[in-house]
This record gives sequence, structure tokens and C-alpha cells, in this order.
Amino acid sequence: MKFGLVPVAEALGAVAAHAVKSNGLILKKGTRLGPAEIAALVAAGISEVMVARLEEGDLDEDAAAARLAACFAGAGTRAAPPFTGRANLFATVPGVLEVDAASVDAFNLVDEALTFATLAPFRPVGEGDLIATVKIIPYAVSGALVDVALKRAIPRIGIAPFRRVAVAVISTLLPGLADKVVEKTLRVTAERLSRFGARIAHEARVPHETMALRGAIDAAKQAGAELILVFGASAIADRRDVIPAALEAAGGAVERLGMPVDPGNLLLLGRLGDIPVLGAPGCARSPKENGFDFILARLLADLPVTSADVARMGAGGLIGEIVTRPQPREEPVSPAPAPVAALVLAAGRGTRMGGPNKLLEEVGGRPVVRRVVEAALASRARPVIVVTGHERERVQHALAGLDVIVAPNPNYADGLAGSLAAGIAAVPETAPGALVLLGDMPLVETSTIERLVAGFAPEEGRLVVVPVVGGRRGNPVLWSRRFFPALAALEGDMGARHLIAAHSEAVFEVEVSGPGPLLDVDTPEALAEAREVVLAAG
Repeated sequence: MKFGLVPVAEALGAVAAHAVKSNGLILKKGTRLGPAEIAALVAAGISEVMVARLEEGDLDEDAAAARLAACFAGAGTRAAPPFTGRANLFATVPGVLEVDAASVDAFNLVDEALTFATLAPFRPVGEGDLIATVKIIPYAVSGALVDVALKRAIPRIGIAPFRRVAVAVISTLLPGLADKVVEKTLRVTAERLSRFGARIAHEARVPHETMALRGAIDAAKQAGAELILVFGASAIADRRDVIPAALEAAGGAVERLGMPVDPGNLLLLGRLGDIPVLGAPGCARSPKENGFDFILARLLADLPVTSADVARMGAGGLIGEIVTRPQPREEPVSPAPAPVAALVLAAGRGTRMGGPNKLLEEVGGRPVVRRVVEAALASRARPVIVVTGHERERVQHALAGLDVIVAPNPNYADGLAGSLAAGIAAVPETAPGALVLLGDMPLVETSTIERLVAGFAPEEGRLVVVPVVGGRRGNPVLWSRRFFPALAALEGDMGARHLIAAHSEAVFEVEVSGPGPLLDVDTPEALAEAREVVLAAG
């Protein structure tokens, strides 16, 4: 591939290496330069342009990414169409990710132009989850280089589907162990299992004694359990303790007691014939991630877990609680995808207006906030959620008769971030994203909202969709559910611009016209301007 600065007249057929913005011309990087683009560059007074041009034997970035992704995709996965040199791989079934980390390393060591990234091995995933991505760094690579890379390493990835469904849960009891603790443990466990397509098929409660527990283990086997979980009233302190002794008395074997994962150290891994048995650590009574989850998912997918496998979990075994930790099924996929939600922030005091509530001022005969909400309601976004705070009753009165969900923010005086968090909390779990509208932007049009929704494509990496007017970014902004934790964690009067800057690869710009995305009525002058625009439009 040739790369460099060339006269515009010699750039026909090449790819623009950088964005060009000059004299009203906006040409995005990666644009193939045809006759129309060359003419536009000349008209804008551009004499030279930085380009990339393929040579004989080269593969453009998309073709190279697609070829590699097709080679890497194994059972239970699919490769999506490539875009901007990236080809994403997705799970087609729920299960556990199988990937050889050494082969991934070997591939990535071939050349810096070729990269392959995956989720961690044995990560549980849901149908539709992003599990890996191929990214070609330059605009094109030699086909021979791709051949060499594939000869050295083909890091195939696959999904081991969840196969074990019927789970037995046995609780041992001691004086002082409240019934509510056992009941909560069962609720948490049922929810944990449901994420993997499994269920509690057999449940028993017995005294914390070896022979009583032995009988319960035998009964669970006879009931057809495919996996047995034992929650002890007391933690396992030794291989001769009640739970391991009961398992051995029932004819089973203890494979491992203890694991280098915290929380979750006091886990027992055993087997009764071909039925896995887990002595759960105390932390498994909590829904928070712990070492128990590391083992449970693999066993439900019928993957072997040995004592050596557990011993190797130390690196990464200290589990930190991270607010923005990605969770499974962040981008819901279904035969009929749910619509994105619309979130209208209408809680602020609007102090710059100098007195009246700007949201209730009229533009074109309607309150500002009502114009924004009606534009959202006329789009395909659903539901439309309005966050209220300052003069809540008056704002709700201005929205009388409209089909909206009201999300009150009692801490509206603390700034924008609290309103954003209140709104995010009200978004339905099925919504793949949320369009955040500011309640003081009365000129935002439904057509703009529709274009943003149309541009939203998580599968293609379009996770944040932003309107652009004359090269300037504006509002509203459509956010993927993947960013909800980060949005909800903002503080004070902080907006989300820094998130857009930090994740530029996920941002998709939509060119729109008109002042709507840029004009908020923060001041009397801005309000007058909005009224003039509406009056002029008739």
C-alpha cells in the first residue's frame, strides 16, 4: 500500500487518509475518492490530499478483516460484515467462550497491522454478545501477509453451549441459621442459574451432619440432578469436614478444596460419578461475582474442570468491584429488537434565563419542553421518559395528555448528572439504548431523531450516535446500553462529552441540517432566536 500526500488531480480512486474540512466541504476519512469527491476538493481550493492507495496483491482493510474473521469463527459463533477494517464476531448461542490464549498471542505477534481481541477464555456469554473482533490497522495489507499469519496461527474461537439444566440445591442447617438466609440463597441461586438456562430441579434442607448430607446427596442423584450444589451452614475448614466427608460417603470424590480466587476461596470441587458437585463458598449466597461463578458456568456448559484448572485461576483471581464492568447481554438481540428509549432531561433550574422557567416559555404557541417531548413521541423511540425536578408540577402540567413516563429527580439542584442517572434508571431493560434529549432545545425535529435511530447499529460498532451540523456536534445523543453504567456514574453538573472523546471509535456522526441540534434556550437572547426561527418557518 502506498501512503502519502499527493496532488488532488492524482488522487482518483485512492482513499482519503484524513478527514478534510475546508470552505464548507466535509470529507470523512476513509472516503473513496471518485470524480465527485475530486471535483469537490478542487472547488474547495484543496491542492493536495493525504491518501492511501492499494498496490497489486493488497487486500483492503474490510476484505482482510472479513477473511480472518471467517477463519477464526468456530462453533456457536458468527462473523458480522466488516466495517472500517473491523469484523466483529458474535455468539449465536448462550454458553461459555472457548479460546486458546496462546494462539491469539501467536497471531498478534505476526505483524502490528493484524490484530485479534477476544473476551477472556471461559467467559459466559449470551446469544448475540460480542465475543471477539478482528481489526486491520492500516487501510490495506498485503494478501501475502495474511497468508503468513494464517499459517502461523489460527486462533479459532467457539461457544460451548450450556447443557446441564437440572440442578439440585442442598442446604445444611445449624441452630442460628435463619430461614430467611436459606430462602435468599435459593432466590439468588435460581436467578444465577437462569442466566445460564438452568433451574433448581430439586431442593433439600438437612442438618449439618455427615450422614444426613450423604442421604441428601444420594436423593439428589436419584432425582436426576445434573449438577449438585451444597450450601453449608458452616464454611468447609478441611477435607475431613462435613461436606467433603458426606460426598465421599456417598461414593463421590473431592477433586479440589480451595481456590486462588477471592472472594470464593473456600470452594469445594467434587464429583459423584459423572455429576459435578460444588460445595459453595459463603460468598455464593450473594449475587455479586465471585469464584463460584468462574466454576459454575463451565460445569453447566459440560466443560471439564480439574484441580489444575482451578489452580491456574490465581492471575486475575482477585475480583475487584468495578462500576463500569461490562455485563452479559449488554446489547439485547431478539427476532424483533426492542426500540431505543427517549430520555428528556427537564429537571434543571435554568438560572441563566434570569427568572422565568425556560422550559415553560412558549415557542410557536407551545411550551419549550412540550415541543421537545412531542418531537420524541412522533419518532419510533419508546418509551419517552421525562426527568422532572424544578417546578415539577408545572412541567408535568405542560405535558398534560402526552404518553410519557415521569422520572422525578429530587436532587435536581445537584446538577445534570443526577437527572441523567434518574432517567437511565427508568429505561426498560429491553431497550438497547437511550436517546438523551435536553428539554430546552425546542427546535429539535423528529426527522433528526429518526436519522439518529437509523444510524444506531451496535453490531457494526455504532454505539454512540451524534448529530452534526456544519461540522459541529450537537444534541440529542443516542447511547448504547453498554454506556449506561458510565452515564449513571457521572457526578455534579458533568455532562458526557468526555465519554464521547474517550470512545471515538464507537461514535457515529449523522449529518443533519437546521439549528435544532445546536440551539438551547438558556438565555433570553437564545429564546428570542428560537421564536424567530419558528416564526420565519411559518
